[in-house]
Amino acid sequence: MLLAVTCGVVVAGAMAIQSLERQYLTQLSDLLDAKIRLVEYGLQPLFRASSPIPAASRLQEAARDLGNRTEARITLVAADGTVLADSAVRDADLSTVDTHRGKPEVVQALAAGYGQDIRTATTGERTIYRARLMTQPPGAQPIVVRIALPMVQINRDIAQFQRNLIGALAGALLVIASLSLWLARSITKPLSDIAQTTRQLASDRSTAPIKTTAQDEVGLLTAALNDLADQLHTKIDELSEDRAQLLAMLTSMVEGVMVLDYRSHVLQINPALERMFGVSRTEARGRPCAELFRHQELNDLVMSSLRSRTNHEGEIILPLTGRCLHIEVSVAGGERENEACVVLVFHDMTELRRLENIRKDFVANVSHELRTPLTSIKGYVEALLDGAKDDPVASAQFLDIILKQSDRLNLIIEDLLELSKIESGRILLKEEPLDLRPIIERALSTIKPIADKNGHRLVSSIDERIPPVAGDEGRLMQVLTNLLDNAVKYTPAGGTIIVDSRLVTGAEAAGTSDGAIELTVSDTGIGIPEQDRPRVFERFYRVDKARSRELGGTGLGLAIVKHIVEGHGGQVWVEANHPHGSKFVVRLPIRGRDRMAVHASDAGKA
Repeated sequence: MLLAVTCGVVVAGAMAIQSLERQYLTQLSDLLDAKIRLVEYGLQPLFRASSPIPAASRLQEAARDLGNRTEARITLVAADGTVLADSAVRDADLSTVDTHRGKPEVVQALAAGYGQDIRTATTGERTIYRARLMTQPPGAQPIVVRIALPMVQINRDIAQFQRNLIGALAGALLVIASLSLWLARSITKPLSDIAQTTRQLASDRSTAPIKTTAQDEVGLLTAALNDLADQLHTKIDELSEDRAQLLAMLTSMVEGVMVLDYRSHVLQINPALERMFGVSRTEARGRPCAELFRHQELNDLVMSSLRSRTNHEGEIILPLTGRCLHIEVSVAGGERENEACVVLVFHDMTELRRLENIRKDFVANVSHELRTPLTSIKGYVEALLDGAKDDPVASAQFLDIILKQSDRLNLIIEDLLELSKIESGRILLKEEPLDLRPIIERALSTIKPIADKNGHRLVSSIDERIPPVAGDEGRLMQVLTNLLDNAVKYTPAGGTIIVDSRLVTGAEAAGTSDGAIELTVSDTGIGIPEQDRPRVFERFYRVDKARSRELGGTGLGLAIVKHIVEGHGGQVWVEANHPHGSKFVVRLPIRGRDRMAVHASDAGKA
């Protein structure tokens, strides 16, 4: 727009200058016409009919006089172009003046009676020439009168006008440019703000409202964009909050979640599924499910849901880890690429299935354990009823067997009740400062008669540096008694049973800040195979069932030991005792001294 205005102003200025110049030339032409008539009138007396041309001196004097009067250059030119007189030339130089036959104004005057031309004179000034053919009597020689007037003043006036016009145009352009820039900025500034705001919105960054006072279309656009930005921020905040909540749920879920599109390509998995299958989210996303999880049952389940567009469920076993997973497949309905089509939820049923197997084994074992003495009691009672009661020797023998089986049945029931109370938390373990050395000695003295009867050697190795532990004296006594009883039962005659205690600190006592005390009961008995060691603390689990029943065990002693030790915050496990036998290890944490002092104070008050 500024360029167009500038061009228009320049063209208008040029046209104004041309118009002014034409006006000046018209006025000057009229002035020259008047002056040349005056000169012609002044020269008329010198020329008479049939008289020769006046002397050059007279013509030169007349031309000079008329030139002074008209303030112009007067030249008399003969028909052949000879200069007869010139007011600007000295008399002596008149003969040296070139012929004027070819001058445009002279040629025009000889042809049409008058002529005019504008050119630069020999003086270097721009000059206007006006020529007129003098009116003479018939038969007289034609003479052309020419008047010349320098255009210095005209050029000066035009130059001044140009300067004034250029100044005025420059001022006008400056004002126009300022107004144009202000107007353009008033339009482009809101548009620039709008463009910046849209870029920030596109880059998901917060934006400040666009401020404008305009009431035109730009103002309406700004107001609409501000409203749109507010709505977008609200929607983005809601979506971000929903996404954060959904991500938190997916991340914290114990169940594994996998989302597939209609091509069975993985769109998303959560951390639980990463742990189940040992894959990462980055390597899983975008890959086909069949390629990522090479499990035929899983792939068949996915393809069935994709084909039928119905919900399915199933259960698979992972070959490497042996984990049991229950899968629920829900159809989301996506029909496009990268759109959720099915959602799979994986429930880890391994522990539940293990517990179910333990429950089944427990029910079977407890039924078997209870049925054995009951069957024996029933059989001998029936034998007594059938007539054995009449035989004093047989009846006494049968009643003794019935009593032993009743005692065994009662022992099983008591151990079951004891274990049930411990597991349910109905038995509160005391937490008193205890010195383990007297407890170990009492347990050894309790089991010593049985060990002596079987020819076993009892050995104790007690570290004098072990500090007191916080625990329940009766329950810890029960733990040691059960372990020593098992050692005596499963150690052949002449074997050795060793009770050892030591202080464990540093990295070896990981998980305890004050260290721990380890109690070990080792024997030189039949030992426990390695594959059976993880299960010996299960209820009714026996390595050799026939020998265990023969020795009178209930199969619940080690389960009770485990629950009591864990109730004290400790651990218990079994190892091989080289070269033969077993070694049961009980690790009990040492409480902090301050806590021990508090318990000691409470015990003293009690």
